[in-house]
Parts: sequence; C-alpha cells; structure tokens
Amino acid sequence: MTPEGFRLYPEYFDRSDQEALAAMVFEAARIAPFYQPSTPGGGTMSVAMTNCGKLGWITDRGGYRYAARHPQTGAPWPPIPPPLLGLWADLTDSGPPPDACLVNLYRAGARMGLHQDRDERDFSHPVISVSLGDTAIFRIGTARRGPTASMKLGSGDVCRLAGPARLAFHGIDRVIAGSSSLIPGGGRLNLTLRRAS
Repeated sequence: MTPEGFRLYPEYFDRSDQEALAAMVFEAARIAPFYQPSTPGGGTMSVAMTNCGKLGWITDRGGYRYAARHPQTGAPWPPIPPPLLGLWADLTDSGPPPDACLVNLYRAGARMGLHQDRDERDFSHPVISVSLGDTAIFRIGTARRGPTASMKLGSGDVCRLAGPARLAFHGIDRVIAGSSSLIPGGGRLNLTLRRAS
C-alpha cells in the first residue's frame, strides 16, 4: 500500500510530448553536462546527474545541498523546460513555481537506493517526478526498513508526493533495459521538480 499523499498519473505525457521533453532535457545537458557525483561517504552514484532551474541539487564529500551553479563547469543551470512548469501548475495548488529540477540519467545497471527528499526548506510543497524512457521498478514506503510498495513506472508516467508522502522513502530497484526506444543510447530519464528555497 502506498503512503497517503502519493499519486501516480500513468501516461501523463503521450509519446510525442515525451520525445519533445527528452529533446529539451538533452539540449539543456549541453549547457549543464551530465556527471556522476560522489557521495559524502566517498562513493560514486551509479546515475548521472544534472539540473535545470535557479537551483540544482548536488552531492559530494561536503554533503547534500542545493547550489546555483554546476559543480564542474561553474555555469548557472539552464532554465526548467516549459512543459515541466505547466505540469507543476496542473498538479499543484496555487503557489510558487518550482525552482529546481533534478535530472537523473539511468544507463545500464544504474539504480537508486531508498532515500528521502529532505534538503528543501519547506516540505509543504510537493515533489513531482517524471519518468521518460525505460520502465523502472519503483519502491516507496514510510520507513527505510518498514513495508514498501513496488510498481512499474513507464515512459510518460508522473508521480506526485505530497502530504504524508512528501517525506516517504523511495528509490529505483532496477531499470528494465530495452523496454523503451525513447532515450538515445537506451536508458531512463527521471525529472524531479521541487521548490527548494
């Protein structure tokens, strides 16, 4: 059973919209290149990351935080693509727009352990997540070691985490390689909209 406040919107984006959005993300990545960040413990994440928006979520040996510039290039992050701003307006109550969009690129073997999104200042704003490309096995629960629910997230699916689900533990157990032809070279994009400041 999923936490209260979690909602899945299957196939929110149709194929043509997915193609357009993926193209916008890869164009943004020409300005802010994907990189594989390190963690505070000294490891390296299996996903490649970049960001769009005024702020970007980063991790390194110094910890987890938001920053206004790409940690490798020193350049500001590119703007959030307009379709994502429209998505936020559609799925949230009136309020400030997102100022951060974390972009995770999952290639072969990449995954994401159970974690909370808790580096934002105000947890009253939801987190909205978009899946593009290969299908992922997504897991969510209210405690790291408690019961969890698993589901498949296909290309174009959108998740909203709000209310009690806003601080739910969630992660990607695996990505089903070859289940979509959307992403050049294969894999999955995950776009996570947040209000960080």
